[in-house]
Amino acid sequence: MRNLMEINAFRFNHPTLGSGDETCGPFLISSKTTGRNLAVIASSDLGWDHVSVSLTNRCPNWLEMEQVKRMFFREDEWAMQLHAPPSDHISVHPNCLHIWRPQQVAIPIPPTWMVA
Repeated sequence: MRNLMEINAFRFNHPTLGSGDETCGPFLISSKTTGRNLAVIASSDLGWDHVSVSLTNRCPNWLEMEQVKRMFFREDEWAMQLHAPPSDHISVHPNCLHIWRPQQVAIPIPPTWMVA
Protein backbone atom coordinates (compact mmCIF):
# COMPACT_ATOMS: atom_id res chain seq x y z
CA MET A 1 0.00 0.00 0.00
CA ARG A 2 1.16 3.54 -0.58
CA ASN A 3 2.20 5.80 2.26
CA LEU A 4 -1.20 7.39 2.81
CA MET A 5 0.39 10.78 3.52
CA GLU A 6 0.78 10.95 -0.30
CA ILE A 7 -2.99 11.41 -0.64
CA ASN A 8 -3.63 13.70 2.33
CA ALA A 9 -5.65 16.06 0.13
CA PHE A 10 -8.48 13.51 0.23
CA ARG A 11 -8.32 12.79 3.96
CA PHE A 12 -10.99 13.99 6.40
CA ASN A 13 -11.44 13.93 10.16
CA HIS A 14 -14.00 11.21 10.96
CA PRO A 15 -15.94 11.58 14.26
CA THR A 16 -14.88 8.14 15.56
CA LEU A 17 -11.86 7.23 13.41
CA GLY A 18 -10.02 10.55 13.54
CA SER A 19 -7.87 11.45 10.54
CA GLY A 20 -5.38 8.57 10.55
CA ASP A 21 -1.70 8.49 9.65
CA GLU A 22 0.60 7.05 6.94
CA THR A 23 -0.99 3.58 7.32
CA CYS A 24 -4.69 4.23 7.88
CA GLY A 25 -7.52 6.73 7.81
CA PRO A 26 -10.77 7.93 6.25
CA PHE A 27 -10.85 9.57 2.81
CA LEU A 28 -13.45 11.12 0.48
CA ILE A 29 -12.67 10.52 -3.19
CA SER A 30 -14.69 12.03 -6.04
CA SER A 31 -15.68 9.31 -8.50
CA LYS A 32 -14.22 10.01 -11.95
CA THR A 33 -17.32 8.45 -13.53
CA THR A 34 -20.13 10.07 -11.56
CA GLY A 35 -18.57 12.84 -9.42
CA ARG A 36 -20.19 11.31 -6.31
CA ASN A 37 -18.13 10.99 -3.14
CA LEU A 38 -16.69 7.57 -2.44
CA ALA A 39 -16.14 7.02 1.28
CA VAL A 40 -12.89 5.11 1.72
CA ILE A 41 -11.45 3.72 4.94
CA ALA A 42 -7.90 2.42 4.62
CA SER A 43 -5.88 0.31 7.03
CA SER A 44 -2.64 -1.62 7.12
CA ASP A 45 -2.58 -4.00 10.07
CA LEU A 46 -2.29 -7.66 11.09
CA GLY A 47 -0.50 -8.57 7.85
CA TRP A 48 -3.08 -7.04 5.50
CA ASP A 49 -3.54 -3.84 3.52
CA HIS A 50 -7.24 -3.09 3.21
CA VAL A 51 -9.55 -0.42 1.84
CA SER A 52 -13.32 -0.33 2.11
CA VAL A 53 -15.20 1.73 -0.47
CA SER A 54 -18.83 2.77 -0.10
CA LEU A 55 -21.57 5.04 -1.38
CA THR A 56 -24.80 5.91 0.37
CA ASN A 57 -27.18 4.64 -2.32
CA ARG A 58 -25.36 1.81 -4.17
CA CYS A 59 -22.23 -0.32 -4.26
CA PRO A 60 -19.22 1.13 -6.07
CA ASN A 61 -18.85 0.02 -9.68
CA TRP A 62 -15.77 -1.52 -11.33
CA LEU A 63 -14.36 1.81 -12.54
CA GLU A 64 -14.70 3.33 -9.06
CA MET A 65 -12.99 0.35 -7.43
CA GLU A 66 -10.20 0.53 -10.00
CA GLN A 67 -9.78 4.26 -9.31
CA VAL A 68 -9.45 3.59 -5.58
CA LYS A 69 -7.05 0.68 -6.16
CA ARG A 70 -4.77 2.92 -8.25
CA MET A 71 -4.83 5.66 -5.61
CA PHE A 72 -4.18 3.52 -2.53
CA PHE A 73 -1.87 0.81 -3.85
CA ARG A 74 1.47 1.12 -5.60
CA GLU A 75 1.69 0.60 -9.35
CA ASP A 76 3.44 -2.77 -8.97
CA GLU A 77 1.06 -4.25 -6.37
CA TRP A 78 -1.64 -6.80 -6.99
CA ALA A 79 -4.76 -6.47 -4.84
CA MET A 80 -8.02 -8.38 -4.75
CA GLN A 81 -11.68 -8.43 -3.88
CA LEU A 82 -12.79 -11.55 -2.00
CA HIS A 83 -16.12 -13.32 -2.09
CA ALA A 84 -16.66 -15.14 1.20
CA PRO A 85 -18.98 -18.10 1.67
CA PRO A 86 -22.34 -17.09 3.17
CA SER A 87 -21.42 -18.61 6.54
CA ASP A 88 -18.44 -16.22 6.84
CA HIS A 89 -20.00 -13.16 5.23
CA ILE A 90 -20.54 -10.20 7.54
CA SER A 91 -22.22 -7.14 6.04
CA VAL A 92 -21.94 -4.04 8.18
CA HIS A 93 -22.74 -1.66 5.31
CA PRO A 94 -24.94 -2.82 2.39
CA ASN A 95 -23.18 -0.60 -0.21
CA CYS A 96 -19.56 -1.36 0.70
CA LEU A 97 -16.91 -3.30 -1.22
CA HIS A 98 -13.36 -4.13 -0.10
CA ILE A 99 -9.89 -4.44 -1.63
CA TRP A 100 -7.29 -6.58 0.14
CA ARG A 101 -3.56 -7.26 -0.22
CA PRO A 102 -1.57 -9.64 2.01
CA GLN A 103 1.71 -8.07 3.15
CA GLN A 104 3.84 -11.19 3.69
CA VAL A 105 2.92 -13.44 0.75
CA ALA A 106 2.39 -12.95 -2.96
CA ILE A 107 -1.14 -13.30 -4.28
CA PRO A 108 -1.32 -16.31 -6.63
CA ILE A 109 -2.11 -14.91 -10.07
CA PRO A 110 -3.09 -16.58 -13.34
CA PRO A 111 -0.94 -16.20 -16.46
CA THR A 112 -1.16 -12.66 -17.86
CA TRP A 113 -2.89 -13.88 -21.03
CA MET A 114 -5.80 -15.03 -18.83
CA VAL A 115 -6.20 -11.63 -17.14
CA ALA A 116 -8.19 -9.52 -19.57
